[in-house]
Order: sequence, then structure tokens, then C-alpha cells
Amino acid sequence: MLNIVLFGPPGSGKGTQSEKIIEKYNLVHISTGDLLREEVAGQTELGKKAKTIMDSGELVSDDIVIGMIRNKIEGHQDDSGFIFDGFPRTVEQARELRKALTDYDERVSVMISLEVPREELVKRLLKRGKETGRTDDNLETINKRIDVYNRQTIPVTYYYDKMHKHAAVEGTGSVDKIFKLIVEVIDNVMR
Repeated sequence: MLNIVLFGPPGSGKGTQSEKIIEKYNLVHISTGDLLREEVAGQTELGKKAKTIMDSGELVSDDIVIGMIRNKIEGHQDDSGFIFDGFPRTVEQARELRKALTDYDERVSVMISLEVPREELVKRLLKRGKETGRTDDNLETINKRIDVYNRQTIPVTYYYDKMHKHAAVEGTGSVDKIFKLIVEVIDNVMR
């Protein structure tokens, strides 16, 4: 299986690039953000808890996220692989993902991080908020989410660096240019 962790701060283009990667490599998309938003829209108990946490710009607890991820992996064992979009967000989640994949005799093939300057992230997220009506895309929450990412999530790159699985990709420019760089990384891993 080809198992990719697509990584980057909020607004780095993970969702856009995930769609292109999924289409090219026929992977199962695992986006904790999407899964959580589905729960919020369904107004489930988990969704109500998650909404409060997400609206404050904080991260949802590892137990909730890991449980959802394990269920998704278990349900797609005959597929080509997975793309983890915005997950893991902490080193502990990275360890738990490794355990979950190991349970199915799998591993992360590569972790690709999209590198985008903060000013560009804020601009993109404010635009997305206006276009989609996402209530968590306001300046205060955006800045808090980027700060949380820098504090809690960047250490995940070091975790994958130690395993020689991390590849940084410039996340500015056209969608197609960024995708071409990502494809080069993936194709190199598959050799």
C-alpha cells in the first residue's frame, strides 16, 4: 500500500492537493477535519464537543481522532493505500498512527509537508471563510490555529525526519506546480 501523510498548516492547500493525489494514485482519503465536520453537521454528541473545540481553534482529543482513523483503516484494507490529510497533528498521534498501520502490516510511505508563509495562510483562510461561510475562518481563530500548529504540530516533521520519511514541498504558486512537486516526491518513494 501507498500511505501518504499530507501535512501543512491550515490554509496550506492540503485539501486541494489531496483531491489530486487521490485521483492520480487511487487512495482512500482520510481527513480528520472532514470527518469531524460531518459529525458537527449531524449534530452528534461527538460533533457538538468537536464544534466547541474547533471553534476555539484548539485540537480535538487524540482518543476521538485515533478511534476514527482506526475504523477507517480497518474498513479499507483492500484499497491501494491512504492519504492522511492534516493528520497526525501531534507526535503522539504519529506514534498511534504507526501502531494502527503496523496492526495491518502497513507503514507510512512518506510525509509531505506543504511549506507556506504565514501571511499567505491568513490571506487564503480569510478568502475561504468569505467564500464558504466557515465560521472558524476568522482572523482571531486563524491566528490561534496557526499558533497551535506551530507549537504542537511542527514537531511531527521531526518525528518523520528521524525515520527519513519527511519531504518538504513549496506550497506557493499554482495548484498544478505544487502538484507536480508532490508527484515527484511520491514517484520517488514508489521506486
